[in-house]
Amino acid sequence: MIRYRSLKSFYPCFSALCAGGVSLMFAFPLMAETTPLSQDAFQRARQVTVGILADTQDQRTPEKPGKVAVRGTGFHLRDGYVVTARHAAEKHDPTTGTLIQKRIRILTNDLHELLADLVGDSAFMDVVLYRVSEQHRSKLQTGTSFVTGDVLPGMEVFTVGYPLGWGPTMAFGRLGNTNTFLQTVATRLLQADLSACSGNSGGGLFNGQGEIVGIVHAVIQTDKEETQNYCSRMAFAIPGILAERIVNAALSGKPLAFSKLGLHLTSVKDGTRLRMAVQDVTEPAKAAGLQRHDILLAIEGTEVIDAAQLKNFLIERTTPGQEVSIKVRRVDADLTFHVVLGGG
Repeated sequence: MIRYRSLKSFYPCFSALCAGGVSLMFAFPLMAETTPLSQDAFQRARQVTVGILADTQDQRTPEKPGKVAVRGTGFHLRDGYVVTARHAAEKHDPTTGTLIQKRIRILTNDLHELLADLVGDSAFMDVVLYRVSEQHRSKLQTGTSFVTGDVLPGMEVFTVGYPLGWGPTMAFGRLGNTNTFLQTVATRLLQADLSACSGNSGGGLFNGQGEIVGIVHAVIQTDKEETQNYCSRMAFAIPGILAERIVNAALSGKPLAFSKLGLHLTSVKDGTRLRMAVQDVTEPAKAAGLQRHDILLAIEGTEVIDAAQLKNFLIERTTPGQEVSIKVRRVDADLTFHVVLGGG
């Protein structure tokens, strides 16, 4: 029995981007060339990795400090900003339900216990940003950055974290499908074939240069019995390109805005090829001239493979108000339309 495991709740598809009635097909890009992993990258990754501490304070005895217990993983980006998975920082309250904590405690690689305050988060994407208090930021001397460009299957990656609350440990593997989906978030995820457990959530998935390829989000549990703690050789991560957008939105103090194209799609045969065709069209695509039965060929020069790939292109690479080119086939002619994306 296969179960998808994260500590967060399930989220519905984002309606402004959903394509109704479409079967999702996943295309595999070219394989990445192998890049040797370096000791410098390992050391840097260890230094930027932090543990997200559990709240073990007994409210009946507030004068006694709680024990040190790690519930998740995060990483220091820069200037005291710490990124982790939102579900690794959530707290269940019997009265109000599950809430994001306004302040968390983190444990650095050299065993400093620091407080960090909430800056911003995205429940939709399971990413949250905190910042260490100013007087302690100097204790986080090493930072990292998100990888630029696309990542491909076969790329060597590794993660540093606190599986089952123990560590820090390191696990090594390769990216598998970089365009896969679970029910836990309504965006694509990166599949990574490496060991990960409960407690790795929120940790960085690093490349050979120590840059952030993704944020560890979930694992697949294949054992038959329900347990609170679980491990797997197959992990899934929020893509770094998307996580960076969430972080930048939090830094600007504005919620991340998602683009709306206004197309509902269905799959049709185009010769021997299955393609996406317009089933229904609304604004802003309608104003640009797109029509029902148009077959989508490309957006901004990138071939449209399926509805999921189009949705993720919009989420990751566009903003509301941006003009994009849409190439379609109408009857026997290939046409290009320019759409000013809606959303907010």
